[in-house]
Amino acid sequence: MRGRRKKRRVPLPPPDISRGRINEHIRIPEVRLIDAEGQQVGVVKTDEARRMALEVDLDLVEVAANANPPVCKIMDHGKFLFEEQKKERLARKKQRESAVETKEIRLRPGTGDGDLKIKADHAREFLEDGCKVGIQLQFRGREMAHRELGIEAIKRFAAMLEDIAKLEQEPSMQGRRMNALLCLKNVSS
Repeated sequence: MRGRRKKRRVPLPPPDISRGRINEHIRIPEVRLIDAEGQQVGVVKTDEARRMALEVDLDLVEVAANANPPVCKIMDHGKFLFEEQKKERLARKKQRESAVETKEIRLRPGTGDGDLKIKADHAREFLEDGCKVGIQLQFRGREMAHRELGIEAIKRFAAMLEDIAKLEQEPSMQGRRMNALLCLKNVSS
């Protein structure tokens, strides 16, 4: 099917220098060891720690390289990378969700009252959903000579929503467009 996408498995990222070293890549003579159950074993020789990890069929992973001596833990490295990836994805998702979205309403200086009311109803829905509303008023031809009509149209539009919204950004010109921004009254930014 053309419109559907397959869900892809997230591949494991390539080994990174900033990640902790594992198994034979740990070349320090002694490490502070934490076993597979999370209990601290203490400072042991690196070869002994590797042998203990092999006995339980897991990896020796360096978790704190800057400590003296470095801290290593016996764990499944693949599972550890997967969990880290999962945490990063969740953090990115939360970051996207917390960003305030801006919806745009386009007007013209001659937009009639009926159309203005319909657009105000749409803007009200956007504001109730937690979005900000950008008002974009487009001038054409000789309308540029009467910018006051544009400001008046934006003020009328904002007056229709004054019970729940306030002008966060006053009307300003950018080329042939006049822009303004509405936000909820109780939200301050």
